[in-house]
Amino acid sequence: MPSGDGGRVMRMLVVDDEADIANMLAEYFRMEGYEVTTANDGTTALREASSGSAPDIMLLDVNMPGMDGFEVCRRVREHVGCPIIFLTARVEDVDQLDGFAAGADDYVMKPFSLEVLGRRVAAHMAREGRTHESGQKNAVRFFRDLTIDYAQRTVEAHGGAGAPSVRVDVTKLEFDIIALLSKRPGQVFDRDSIYERVWGWDAAGDPSQVREHVRRIRNKLAAAGVSEDPIATVWGVGYKWMAK
Repeated sequence: MPSGDGGRVMRMLVVDDEADIANMLAEYFRMEGYEVTTANDGTTALREASSGSAPDIMLLDVNMPGMDGFEVCRRVREHVGCPIIFLTARVEDVDQLDGFAAGADDYVMKPFSLEVLGRRVAAHMAREGRTHESGQKNAVRFFRDLTIDYAQRTVEAHGGAGAPSVRVDVTKLEFDIIALLSKRPGQVFDRDSIYERVWGWDAAGDPSQVREHVRRIRNKLAAAGVSEDPIATVWGVGYKWMAK
């Protein structure tokens, strides 16, 4: 059974817009001892590759509608160091070069033998000698229009497929508000609790400052090309994170 540090079962993320293929691969690699998660589109793949569930290896289809495998690979590779194997029917050398340029570690052509693919995966895992770095867990979250790196304290905006990433220039307090909300999507925080957690419970000031900082965050994200405001106002209460 593939295992990492402390005997932990190795996690695999399988990404293919054809559900039958994704499920077939998941079934095979679960029998091989992996903990497998599947995704059928790029947005879901980024969410599954986010902190807390970061994979030890990814099998990634190239030809997907919307966000293709190249774009998914580029965004994941900026923050996650796991091996990424492209699965594709594209046969041109330029396609393979594009894949490696995006950050892929290997290319497997469709149709493929499950046994051969299994050997390729095992070889990558052995070569990596994978140990899960303790600092990596909960370090990155991927949303549709945003990537938040909590370790590096950075926020990147993504305007769409093929568009370059834009680093959003946020202050320390603005990042702390983003981190607090984004790590707990859907949870409502009132202004007093945000103020206490970000400024400190004994800070001399006024919780109404939270409103102004949220306004600045929204303006900066919009200017960077984020199409939907990730912070929802819950009238009479406070704010919650809504980005997916």
